[in-house]
Amino acid sequence: MKFATPVPEEVSINLTPLIDIVFLLLIFFMVSTTFQRETELEIALPEASVQPQSREFVSAVVLEISSQGLYRVGTQSDGEISELISVEFDKLGEILDGISGKYATTTLVIKADAKTSHQAVVRALDAAQQAGLKKIRFTAEMTSP
Repeated sequence: MKFATPVPEEVSINLTPLIDIVFLLLIFFMVSTTFQRETELEIALPEASVQPQSREFVSAVVLEISSQGLYRVGTQSDGEISELISVEFDKLGEILDGISGKYATTTLVIKADAKTSHQAVVRALDAAQQAGLKKIRFTAEMTSP
């Protein structure tokens, strides 16, 4: 019995679906891309004849809170702390507001005793926020192991 030899089919890749996908991607990217023309204005800024007043610089406002909830406020510049003034809580917001307005600083350093109540610290943070002080740091004493 003699079998007919099969004729091998020519192997080819159909590129039509690939081209369709590429065109769809091209259309998608063309539609989703935004073309924005940036315009530029040429302006002449006015000149001032007087230099702006610079406020005195201090590196930080220091707030100490004792374990009894007593507040003391001062300023720190060049690593030296000015004399700390005892303040009642009712006047703390006014003092912090005055210091933040007088000096070119917005950093508050809180030194709280380890036994200070949480409420005293939160009240100080609230007064600082109302005075416009945004940067707040807490200090801690480092002990060697």
